[in-house]
Amino acid sequence: MTVDVNKTEPADDTPPPAAPESIKAIPVRHYGRYVSAVIALALLVAIIYAFGQGKINWNAIPDYFFDSRIIDGVKQTLLLTVLSMAIGIVGGILLAVMRLSKNPVTASISWFYIWFFRGTPVLVQLMVWFNLGLVFEYINLGPIYKDYWSSFMTPLLTALLGLGLNEAAYMAEICRAGLLAVDEGQTEAAHALGMSHAKTLRRIVIPQAMRVIVPPTGNEVINMLKTTSLVSAVQFYELLRQAQDIGQTSGASVEMLFLAATWYLILTTIFSIGQYYLERYYARGASRALPPTPFQRIKANLASLRRTPKAVTR
Repeated sequence: MTVDVNKTEPADDTPPPAAPESIKAIPVRHYGRYVSAVIALALLVAIIYAFGQGKINWNAIPDYFFDSRIIDGVKQTLLLTVLSMAIGIVGGILLAVMRLSKNPVTASISWFYIWFFRGTPVLVQLMVWFNLGLVFEYINLGPIYKDYWSSFMTPLLTALLGLGLNEAAYMAEICRAGLLAVDEGQTEAAHALGMSHAKTLRRIVIPQAMRVIVPPTGNEVINMLKTTSLVSAVQFYELLRQAQDIGQTSGASVEMLFLAATWYLILTTIFSIGQYYLERYYARGASRALPPTPFQRIKANLASLRRTPKAVTR
């Protein structure tokens, strides 16, 4: 006998669970930031007010800003910066290769050079080159050149030797760090393919080391631009020396110092922009997505302002 039992489940009258309420995040208020910002702005206003009330003839700065002597000083400063850095970079690469050489003589010579020029002030080196005629009365290169040291060692040559040779010592350590940053397997693979040591450096090692070398080299260029002001001590008429001479004749000595500082700020800003794009160029193989340039950021911000928010439909 079969029994047909009709089983029915009781109705579930339990209401469905209510949706959780959205959490409203309240940002933490940093009152210290507002206080520090107000203090910083107050100090900035106080400094500007103090300079505005000082006994400084600010009108003299625009009067001499594009003076022919100042422009000539700017040109000499740029020329000296480029030539000194060229000497420093070439000498630094050579010294770095010598320092990493397995030959103990060349490695020792490179170490001594770096130790000596990094251990003495640049101004002292400039003065020594300028007064080296006390040791060498004249320079004799045989049938090529012969003259007194005072005539041979011009202010330009003194400035180039003092700044360029000193910079080579610092660039040597920068280049050595860049060369050591490249994996040794790259060199071994190049040698296995039959490439010479010089070709391996030129084609394999140095291009990869540039990513490490470029940022500190850019800093050295900017530092060299400012260090050129020291050559006024050896009678070289660069920007600072021209500004000082104008200040003595016009009676606006302090104003001309502010003028020179403004030109230095303009030049270092231009060099900094060039350094940024140069670093970006050599970073192409290191990261897939390069950081946006300042112009790209401005363009993106302007594009975001033009967008109108769309209506949300439910």
